[in-house]
Amino acid sequence: MTDDRRLLERLERGDKDALRAIYEKYEGLLIGLAANLLDDPTLAEDVLQDVLIALVRSVHRLNLRRSLKAYLATAVANRTRDYYRRRPRQQVVSIDEAGHLAAGDQGPVQMVISDEQMQQVRSAVTKLSYEQREAIMLRLHADMKFREIAAVQKVSTKTALSRYRYGLDKLRSMLNGEVHDESE
Repeated sequence: MTDDRRLLERLERGDKDALRAIYEKYEGLLIGLAANLLDDPTLAEDVLQDVLIALVRSVHRLNLRRSLKAYLATAVANRTRDYYRRRPRQQVVSIDEAGHLAAGDQGPVQMVISDEQMQQVRSAVTKLSYEQREAIMLRLHADMKFREIAAVQKVSTKTALSRYRYGLDKLRSMLNGEVHDESE
């Protein structure tokens, strides 16, 4: 029996430490995914809280056919998609910086260059369609397989792969100055 299954069994019995362990294990991944899709750290935390509350409420009837990680990433993607559909279109989604830039041996000049590059990536990501952003973030942050992304997006595996590939192609083009503001 996997560690996640044991945690779910403990959670079903009302063990609050099991919920804390699930939260600690997947918080970074799920917050990063939500933040990348919503561009609002506070809202990303709200999404994670909603997902965990829903997990607690439904754990007794939960029948996982895949990993808990994939299940939670799917739940976060669904919650963010719901929010995205309800919010005004002028808001944008940016890429999460947390954990991507390590100060390490970088001096001030290198840190400014890194920050500027991150801003360029963030700006380019905001120009992708939501579906492309979601496919890219589920693949890169949640390490989901394309068939899993397809299930989340309710499309074929080929469509999920195309969204990912075309999204990355658009990012490359935008970052190379070839495209300025195209939408899907």
